[in-house]
Amino acid sequence: MSERGTEPKESNAGSDLVLLGRILGAHGIRGEVKINSFTDPPDNIAAYGALSDGRGGRFVIEGLRPLKNMAVAARLAGIFDRNAAEALKGTDLYVARASLPAPDEDEWYYADLIGLTAVSPANDPIGEVVAVQNFGAGDLLEIRCPGEQETRLLPFTKDAVPVVDVKGGHVVVVFPEEEEAEDDDDRA
Repeated sequence: MSERGTEPKESNAGSDLVLLGRILGAHGIRGEVKINSFTDPPDNIAAYGALSDGRGGRFVIEGLRPLKNMAVAARLAGIFDRNAAEALKGTDLYVARASLPAPDEDEWYYADLIGLTAVSPANDPIGEVVAVQNFGAGDLLEIRCPGEQETRLLPFTKDAVPVVDVKGGHVVVVFPEEEEAEDDDDRA
């Protein structure tokens, strides 16, 4: 699947903010923070100017260096010691959508997927995309289906999600068990 540089995972519904990263905690004793960056490459988190926490807090990255697993160590303006850095743990970092480049054809921001209707290949409504997750083995669409208590996770691959139509407000999804059922029907 093709996506634009940022990889926001959750919606900041009703906002023009796009999630670029999350502060994981202090890094070292001199006030650096470790940030889980949702940009590709991870150090692009500093490419869009000042970041916001979505509640009025503003963060300026003054220095940055890459770490492992999509993380970066960052020096934030005004943060000078470990205690101040640790107090920011769990802070989401956003940027105004207007600061981001427009996605190319066949590219999108993951934030644009949140709220899209999930439909079957026959265009029957299945549910709604509520998040894009990644637990280490690749991106997953999290879909809430009406009448089901639990959400369903679907690999975000071309086979499982053959169509992404942001302007049309939907994604076409094929759940693995439905694909197997179709194959069984074809053999009968």
